[in-house]
Amino acid sequence: MRDRAAEAVELMDLPDCDPRLLDNTYRQFGVVNRVLSGWRRLYRRELRPVLTAGSGSGTLLDIGCGGGDLAVMLARWAERDGLTLRITGIDPDPRAAAFASKRPPVRGVEFRQAHSADLVQEGRTYDAVISNHVLHHLAQEELQQLLEHSELLSTQKALHNDLRRSPAAYALFGVAALPFRNSYIRADGLTSIRRSYTPPELSALAPPGWTVERTAMFHQVLACRRN
Repeated sequence: MRDRAAEAVELMDLPDCDPRLLDNTYRQFGVVNRVLSGWRRLYRRELRPVLTAGSGSGTLLDIGCGGGDLAVMLARWAERDGLTLRITGIDPDPRAAAFASKRPPVRGVEFRQAHSADLVQEGRTYDAVISNHVLHHLAQEELQQLLEHSELLSTQKALHNDLRRSPAAYALFGVAALPFRNSYIRADGLTSIRRSYTPPELSALAPPGWTVERTAMFHQVLACRRN
């Protein structure tokens, strides 16, 4: 755990992985993200103020949305607060985009198979740009491109929430993920922790204007705020 396992490969990223296990993984992400990823706090602290300042409405881009559970969760939280959050979830992986598109429709949420570069080329902008558990998947040049695109696509803030590597995170997740069966959650979660950054490592890669902040347990957010 002292060194980042940048060459490790997650099973769900393999083109020939089991489609049944992959779909189960997307389904189970909803539980993992709700319990462990700290988005409820990020919504209250970072996203809800954007909506209230914008007369109760705003736009958000979820990059690498996977199965789409986070976009749905954020939209529902906003609706319960009497706010309108229009969310676009994108993922370049056709399997993820297909799974997300088959979700029951949720008002204000749409999914696309796309890369952030596509939206930059289209001239799109959003109040906030986010990602969840994406940074550790990327090579360093891809990470820098994501941050560059995030600055172009966001008008107020960009928040990239990711895992924070540590022996404790690895050990505790290994136990906590035992109930998740017939999916890649446990195996890939452990690989993700090995591939993730420590705060000093991520800070060293962050361009000017970006900060690394600890959020939920074993998580950190790479953030850029306009104000």
